[in-house]
Amino acid sequence: MYELLKKDGNAKRGRLHTVHGTIETPVFMNVGTAAAIKGAVSTDDLREIKTQVELSNTYHLHVRPGDEVVKKLGGLHRFMNWDRPILTDSGGFQVFSLASLRKIKEEGVHFHSHIDGHKIFMGPEESMQIQSNLASTIAMAFDECPPSVAEKKYISASVERTTRWLKRCKAEMQRLNSLPDTINPHQMLFGINQGGIYEDVRIAHAQQITELELDGYAVGGLAVGESHEDMYRILDAVVPHLPENKPTYLMGVGTPANILEAVDRGVDFFDCVYPTRNGRHGHVYTNHGKLNLFNAKYELDDRPIEDGCGCPACRSYSRAYIRHLLKAKEMLGMRLCVLHNLYFYNTMMEEIRDAIDAGEYQAYKKRKLEGVLQGR
Repeated sequence: MYELLKKDGNAKRGRLHTVHGTIETPVFMNVGTAAAIKGAVSTDDLREIKTQVELSNTYHLHVRPGDEVVKKLGGLHRFMNWDRPILTDSGGFQVFSLASLRKIKEEGVHFHSHIDGHKIFMGPEESMQIQSNLASTIAMAFDECPPSVAEKKYISASVERTTRWLKRCKAEMQRLNSLPDTINPHQMLFGINQGGIYEDVRIAHAQQITELELDGYAVGGLAVGESHEDMYRILDAVVPHLPENKPTYLMGVGTPANILEAVDRGVDFFDCVYPTRNGRHGHVYTNHGKLNLFNAKYELDDRPIEDGCGCPACRSYSRAYIRHLLKAKEMLGMRLCVLHNLYFYNTMMEEIRDAIDAGEYQAYKKRKLEGVLQGR
């Protein structure tokens, strides 16, 4: 159940109650594609850096180790030793990114594994079955992910198929949740709004899927090549047509600036690989812009990545030492940068929630943007 606690303009401060604990929103979900955060980050680390929700990938876990294996081991929470909420994406984005390896039909998608080439079929029912085996807290509906800049005729047909698939996902989820051997019979289902950069298609789709009374609603198919201006324009158009009393999730977004702007438009769930991917390449976020720790100017810099930061890297190590680790290709360097970046994001979400609670979101957003965009 989702509680809307407060609004500050369009910014929402909410709380989603789940079988695996309460999620305070706005929230950034830390991405652990194959049931692990890249960069040698453990679930104990995630608890220390204030992670509320871990996100895992249905397609990748289906391919390896196999969702049946995870089910036999008690579900994803037990498998990876994580007692807080997990969201699993449906596999749709990964399937559709395998453009040269797939064939779309009404029943679902035939494609080849990117690992060993074996044939796989995935449709709405298969995606729900896999996610039920994984026993995540929140399952995402299986949707078609057309390129955001595809022709309108193609996008419209694709969105209609996504709606038909969503109805099948809902029916299958209800069936699976009623079975006696289902690990998590309280699994939630979020639907996904599609429509590329066409406002009228997006709005019509939002109105259709709202009628299905789902547990939450995502905006998909953005941050895939369109401009930031287009993304914000679509959010301005579509979010008012999604139910205010349910979580709104912007998939795959984004930079700190993207998140600050999207919160201002009523979004309260986010995920993105940026903080982990950038961290593994020595790029770290601070309130004074992003730093590249490979730069020679940090060779003798004995300060932490950011003064006052409470993350495990900043509490114990200098920029100079972390730079040395990165240059020497020591995994600890990547790990410390990833921990710092995720802590930075999780802390920013705390600050966002506090600012909305205080009715000061606009002032906070302005201050934060001035900081994180320095050096651009």
